Amino acid sequence: MTTGPARPTDPAGGQDPHRPLVLHHRPETPQAAVLLLHGGRPDDHTPPTRLNLPALRMRPFGCGISRTPGGREVLLASVRYRCRAGNGPQADAAQDARAALDELAGYAPDVPVVLVGHSMGGRAALLIGGHRTVRGVVALAPWCPPGEPVSHLRDRTLVLLHDVRDRITDAEASWHFADRARRSGARVHTVAMPRGGHTMLRGARHWHRLTVDVVAALLDGTPVRDAVDGTRPGWPTGH
Repeated sequence: MTTGPARPTDPAGGQDPHRPLVLHHRPETPQAAVLLLHGGRPDDHTPPTRLNLPALRMRPFGCGISRTPGGREVLLASVRYRCRAGNGPQADAAQDARAALDELAGYAPDVPVVLVGHSMGGRAALLIGGHRTVRGVVALAPWCPPGEPVSHLRDRTLVLLHDVRDRITDAEASWHFADRARRSGARVHTVAMPRGGHTMLRGARHWHRLTVDVVAALLDGTPVRDAVDGTRPGWPTGH
């Protein structure tokens, strides 16, 4: 099944103006779920356009995850944000993501969920990573401002991928966040990607492959370190 959920009607009889969960693949009996969280703009409170380039950038990741072998029935979904930016103090993107995760639990109760977020979506994924259904978070070039909470990520597995030449978000901030989360009891892996910048376009195949391998390891319960160490020979796998 590749259709998204129908929009519910509100009590006044109109259409609900926003529903944060978009379903892309919904098996009859899902055994796991992956929620994609795309990036956004630094400051823009307008609704996303129909041609949503940050959301399109996540499609190859979703396609790769949907083809992951192993026979596991994986529900694949993404978050629809209310506005194009959600990095402010109110963390609007994280609020939308949390609502999407709550709704997802209704479609796939009691199954492990992996969050895959890029940039602003990476920050949102880390902010909601303590949700009872979440097994792990894959954060791609995430935005990690100083002082972000980490205690809620105890016992979760986090994998942060970042190119140190990223000019939009700061890889050093990601490594600092990773250290703090590790000290709070999270299982954390970091990968310094050799290319890709913030858009992950250069060397895109390696970003896609590594993300798919890590998601598969998280869902299968196999060591994530094996997936990380299986990257291209010569890549640094930590900081």
